[in-house]
Amino acid sequence: MDKAYRRMRDAAPPSSEEEVLTAKLGLLNDLIVQEILVERARTLKLDVPQSELDAAYDRAKKNLADEAFQQELRQRGLTPADLREGLRRELLAEKVITQEVGARITVSDKEIGDAFDVNRAQFNVPEESYHLAQIVVTPVRDPRVNNGTGDDAATPQQAAAKVQMLMERLKAGASFRDLAAGYSEDPQSAPRGGDIGLVPVSRLRQAPPPLRDAVIGKAPGSVNVVTGGNGAYTLVLVVSHELAGQRDLSTPGLRDRIAETLRGRKEQLFRTAYLINARSDATVVNYFARKLVESKGALPSLQPAAPSATK
Repeated sequence: MDKAYRRMRDAAPPSSEEEVLTAKLGLLNDLIVQEILVERARTLKLDVPQSELDAAYDRAKKNLADEAFQQELRQRGLTPADLREGLRRELLAEKVITQEVGARITVSDKEIGDAFDVNRAQFNVPEESYHLAQIVVTPVRDPRVNNGTGDDAATPQQAAAKVQMLMERLKAGASFRDLAAGYSEDPQSAPRGGDIGLVPVSRLRQAPPPLRDAVIGKAPGSVNVVTGGNGAYTLVLVVSHELAGQRDLSTPGLRDRIAETLRGRKEQLFRTAYLINARSDATVVNYFARKLVESKGALPSLQPAAPSATK
């Protein structure tokens, strides 16, 4: 848990001990789910090829010269082997989800046609627009977080570290939709995988310059980080650039976009159900959480009690 925390946190001075413990408690929950998926990967005989692991490692360090990268690892108390092992486990977990969830989802032509008929008005674009999705990260504790992991940055340092983690995972090939559903702190868009629909260019031109510049003229698939005046961050994905006019199913790319939306909705539903079921099938004792509860408000030692004969 400590190594994973050092991988994710910003190199800035640590927050209060309460905030550190809160962050570690949430991270430990993620690691428990990851451990369950890694065990399932062994059962399914899935592995990460060395070439794939090397590529993920190279992506993690590509923005820094080698010496600067090594220095950053040392500042975090990590070794290259620690980073590789963390990446290997993340890739294994994603392989399980891809095989057990993604590969089993299908979208029929009838479903595409029905979705178009029900939402026909949405495909009449009155003016040039951009289809956008977002991941919102705030530097304060939110009263209601409606994402899949319960992750909620509570300080500027945690918010910056969370944005860095999300960008690294996107660069490693993670799905924007999955990350938005799991980590976005916007209660409205997070359950929809961050989707905020079509935004007319006229509205974008009236938006603050950082947001306007992150969207207008950007190619579909691009992701940019917008920093707000209150210390919040928004990761903005340009899903598509739409010109004015009525669409139908013969419009190039429209059928594929509808299919992708339907697939994404199904995948999010079945992924959530799969993870809940996997957690239910496992016997898990969270000694760290137990120790926090037993402390009755007093800050306990960060070293959790060792388990007995159970694993």
